Parts: sequence; C-alpha cells; structure tokens
Amino acid sequence: MTNKTFLSIGEAMIEMAVVGPDTYRRGFAGDTFNTAWYLAKLLPTDWGVKYFSGLGVDAASNEMREFAKSSGIDMSPAREVAEKTVGLYMIHLDGGERSFSYWRSDSAARQMAGDVDYMTERFMEADVLFFSGISLAVVLPEHRAAFLEAIGKARAAGKTTIFDPNQRLRLWKDQTEMSDAISDAAKVSEIILPSFDEEQQFYGDTSPEATIERYFAAGVNTVIVKNGPGLVTAQTKGEAPITVQPNIVENVVDTTAAGDSFNAGFCAALLQGADLASAITSGAELAGKVVTSHGALVNDAV
Repeated sequence: MTNKTFLSIGEAMIEMAVVGPDTYRRGFAGDTFNTAWYLAKLLPTDWGVKYFSGLGVDAASNEMREFAKSSGIDMSPAREVAEKTVGLYMIHLDGGERSFSYWRSDSAARQMAGDVDYMTERFMEADVLFFSGISLAVVLPEHRAAFLEAIGKARAAGKTTIFDPNQRLRLWKDQTEMSDAISDAAKVSEIILPSFDEEQQFYGDTSPEATIERYFAAGVNTVIVKNGPGLVTAQTKGEAPITVQPNIVENVVDTTAAGDSFNAGFCAALLQGADLASAITSGAELAGKVVTSHGALVNDAV
C-alpha cells in the first residue's frame, strides 16, 4: 500500500534509439519520465510514482499509458488533450555522445498546464514534485507563470520540490527567455540539480561554489552541482559544502539519460533517509551503469 507520492512532471515522448547500423528501437522516454521510470524500480512499496503531463486519446498516447503502467508509473494525473498526440525524438550517436532530432512542437504535453485548477490539485496531492528546464520549455509560454505558481503553492504547503535546470537552448526563443524561466523556477524549488557546464556557459559561473551561492540567493535550500565525470559539489544551507568523486566509467556506449538516472538514484536514496554524500554516490552509480548501454531506459542498470 502506498502512502507517499513522487510526482514527476514534464513530457514523455516516443523515442527512436540506435541499436545497430541503420536500426532503431521504438520506446518511450523523456528526461523527467526517465527519472520516474528508474524511481519506480528504486523506491520501496510505500511510495507511488506518478507522472503529470499532457496526453491525447489516440493509439500512441494509449500505448504510452500502458507502457508507463507496466513500468510502475501511474499516468492518471496527466491532463487529457483530445486533439493532440505525443511527441517523438530520434537519438544520433557519435562515439557515445548523443544528439537529438525532435518532432514535438504541437504535442499534447505543451498543453499540460492549460487547466490551472486541475494542475494545482494534482500537484497538491503529491509529497514530492520533480520537474526540469525541459518541462518549462515544453509548457506553452502563456501557461508558464501559472505552472510555476502551482509549484510554488505546493512548496509553501510543505511539499518537496526538486528541479533539474536541464538547459537546452534550442527549445527556447532565446537565452534571456530560458534564463528568466530557470531563475523563476529556482525560486519555487527546495532542491536543485544543475550541471556546471551549463551554469558556466549561460551564467558565467567560475566554480560550482559560485553556482551554489547563486541558487541559495534565489531561495533554494539544497544545491547539487553535477559536473560530468568530475567532482559533484553540493551544499545545504547552514551546512558545510561537500564533494563526491563518481567512479570513472571506461566503457561508455550512450550517455542518453545519464543525468536523468543520476537524479533518480539521488532522489531514491535521499527520500529513504540517506545523507547528501551517500545520495550523490547512489545517483552516480546508477548513471555509471546506464551509460554502458543504448537508450534511455536500461533494465539491467537497476
């Protein structure tokens, strides 16, 4: 019986992943969906994992619902948008590094925040809310303020709000729009999981410590600065900063969902009482397994 709920928020898409020369496998994935998928395997039975998005009523949307259900993810909170369907992306690989092609401009997920009362009710039903910069980019610009207001109400009500900035400039009108939205999201977030390369590129941070201080000033309580295979630097307000060195992975095949799986491993450990350093280690260990296989969702990693 579940008595606590982790609600992941964003866009789940059809994924076309490379499995061989000129061969692709269809799946379902997306940054916050990937995190939910791993969490459904990692959290104990007293936790339920749910997903908030926008979904159509067509065959592709229904297949996604069934896939989520079979994976232990409850997609019933998703807002139904009858005239829309799910987006699609294709992964391209070059020596283990990935790039993407997207078909998502008119997906149902863009309408997820279109009913403010419905969205706010779903957010208030959860114990933990997890969202990302991609979640923000997908939401229609005219709905973005209401989306963040609903997150803020949940935090004010005692819910734990967790945010991964996951900054993809190509999804935004320009860098100013993206940076403003990320800053607004930080103001309603209890925990934030930025990547240092992005913070350095878009905000000019000279060190992970500078990133931590900037997010503290925005009202975040705990900051975990990821840095690829390098040191993870983290701090909770009022406590000393810590650093954790992830194990180096030699046989990297596909870095898709490296950050998403880190987030899942970290959150699962933290929500079960692990200290910050142990939770970071758990996230890094899971990500290290995920990058040794193709695709976003790797059964053998959990």
